[in-house]
Amino acid sequence: MEASETVDMSRSGLNELLPYAAWSIALLGMAGSLFFSEVMDLPPCALCWYQRIAMYPLVVIIGIGIVRREDSWRIYSIALTLIGLAISVYHNLLYYGFIPESITPCTAGVPCNAVQLEWLGFITIPLMGLLSFVGLTICLLAYRPKEI
Repeated sequence: MEASETVDMSRSGLNELLPYAAWSIALLGMAGSLFFSEVMDLPPCALCWYQRIAMYPLVVIIGIGIVRREDSWRIYSIALTLIGLAISVYHNLLYYGFIPESITPCTAGVPCNAVQLEWLGFITIPLMGLLSFVGLTICLLAYRPKEI
């Protein structure tokens, strides 16, 4: 076996793991957001709700795509992931003060820039959402379905 064949086989193996990695990220994101709101009693802001709307269906869509071995799931997943990513980027810019508070959608309930949780001095709920959507985007864009 030549070195190029070994590299191709390892790339193929990594490629086959990407849908599972994406599904795991979506599942962990859903479970984490439910844990924060239902167990830790941290109410989500409006932007967190919008991100949940983009994240929760991904668990089902990617899961069904993996089970049925269809590739159409990727199109729907990328669309939801990019929407969630855009909302998450906006949320983080707002949270860290790059966008003025006067143009926030969080007029009622929990403010979108409220510090509810901060682990290690920098890990916040908006940052975890952003990292989840970045990870999902990377997995979905890097995945190359097998050609029949």
